[in-house]
Amino acid sequence: MADHFIPDLADRVKDHAARKAALRIRGGGTKDFHGARLEGETLDVAGYAGIVAYEPRELVLTVKAGTRIADIERALAAEGQMLAFEPPGFGEAATIGGTVACNLSGPRRPFAGAVRDFVLGTRIVNGKGEDLSFGGRVIKNVAGYDVSRLMAGAFGTLGVLTEISFKVLPRPPAEATLAFEMDEAGMIESVNRWSGQPLPLSATSWEAGVLRLRLTGASSAVAAARAKLGGTEIPDGTAYWDGLREQRLAFFAGEGPLWRLSVAQTAAPIALGPPQLIEWGGGLRWVRGAIEAARAREAAEKARGHATLFRGGDRAAGVFHPLAPALAKIHRRLKDAFDPAGILNPGRMDNF
Repeated sequence: MADHFIPDLADRVKDHAARKAALRIRGGGTKDFHGARLEGETLDVAGYAGIVAYEPRELVLTVKAGTRIADIERALAAEGQMLAFEPPGFGEAATIGGTVACNLSGPRRPFAGAVRDFVLGTRIVNGKGEDLSFGGRVIKNVAGYDVSRLMAGAFGTLGVLTEISFKVLPRPPAEATLAFEMDEAGMIESVNRWSGQPLPLSATSWEAGVLRLRLTGASSAVAAARAKLGGTEIPDGTAYWDGLREQRLAFFAGEGPLWRLSVAQTAAPIALGPPQLIEWGGGLRWVRGAIEAARAREAAEKARGHATLFRGGDRAAGVFHPLAPALAKIHRRLKDAFDPAGILNPGRMDNF
């Protein structure tokens, strides 16, 4: 299957482009909930899986887009390495292609970087059925670098991801999780103050008056930070951060609307009512409840950010924060260049 997968995929895309028939790109299906609409005939890429090349000494990994995140993490762990952006999977079937397409990063994101920061190169089949490669498999190669990064967060609307090259990082040898009781304003002030100090912070989370901090790094650095910060150490910290990343915590349970507000880390508490869970040192704020889209977006804009209806809720007003006219024009030009017939995941990003 692998030898013929990309040529067969390209032929299928060409056929659908000629007929202007929509294609719905699907990997493990664990993120079908994310985005606006699912339209078109299913194009399953989960079968195109496996490691293409892995050079632990060079910190570079190339994988097929259908490779499961769990399989990648096991291979990296065997070499003492990791995907530093901690990709959420939302299920065992989650693939790396879907994670890149949705631009999803976990708790480490503000301290290590986002998905796109670790993408070195991509291979795609665009909406014209062309097999294209951008970037490369070495960290110093910058040719086509920005084009590769465009695929992170494009939801498959610019092309079908087939292969991705990543920069990987060594796994920290020590980890500790500390808990502190404080209100939301105190959390924002404290975390931003600590972020400016030489502390091995790698994740933060605040909910219901409790701030949790993760420290990772050399054993001596983690021990020194624990002594300096105080707080109460949580013995099962790893399980907590895994639950946060995969949204298995009680906060995320149920079918009610879940809003995702990406805002400035220093933004004051946002008055959208409880319950809220705050990550990324204040930069990512999850809000539960049937909030009007206009109200959520106005609050996000005041905090210098944007709001997305991540799960559930009434999607009539759109899932994603409306783009400014100039930015929407750039998006449309990119879409027309990569997918002129508009067949790839139409409507997944509202108007694209």
